[in-house]
Amino acid sequence: MIVGTNVAWYVDRAGGLVAFALLTVSIVLGLLLSARARSSWPRFALEDVHGFAGLLAGTFIGIHGIGVLLDGYFHFTLADIVVPGIAPYRPLATALGVVAAELLAAIAVTNRFRRKLSFSFWRRAHYANFAVWLLALAHGISSGSDSNTVWALALYAVTAGSVAGLTLWRILHTRPHPAWARRLWPVTAGVVAAELVVALALTPLPG
Repeated sequence: MIVGTNVAWYVDRAGGLVAFALLTVSIVLGLLLSARARSSWPRFALEDVHGFAGLLAGTFIGIHGIGVLLDGYFHFTLADIVVPGIAPYRPLATALGVVAAELLAAIAVTNRFRRKLSFSFWRRAHYANFAVWLLALAHGISSGSDSNTVWALALYAVTAGSVAGLTLWRILHTRPHPAWARRLWPVTAGVVAAELVVALALTPLPG
């Protein structure tokens, strides 16, 4: 039985947006952990929150998919949300989300068997979280019907700015740099990333 269009739409969008927010939290914590940033929380607590955020993100991606299937407006099938590019609604934009979800599932498998894998392989596989996050961001911007609203623009801008700024900060942390560079460059990267995301959201990707 198909759930009412409005209810399914809210489940779909809420699930996707919460999943994206949790992915961002996981990425941010991962960057802080990799740089061994000082925190009032013990490292093991941050690691637990990092892992739990990723697990919750996967759960809400599932909720997002269920909402899509229950939405009677576009009549998505299971194949549409598993096979990239065949969805009846914005195939390209939807494909980005499908690939992101499947890549996240693959990363979850490597995490599950982490002790049986070499650390170098696991670490390289773990970097794929950035690809998942970027695909999820592009998916949300290009497929969301509310991407040009103020609150959605704020969400995408803040998350993109945070991840871009912290990523550059993490890169600078690996080698000695002037104090002004460690402060200025990450902030600049964050601002530029936020501006680019807003521009993309106001001019959605085709398809």
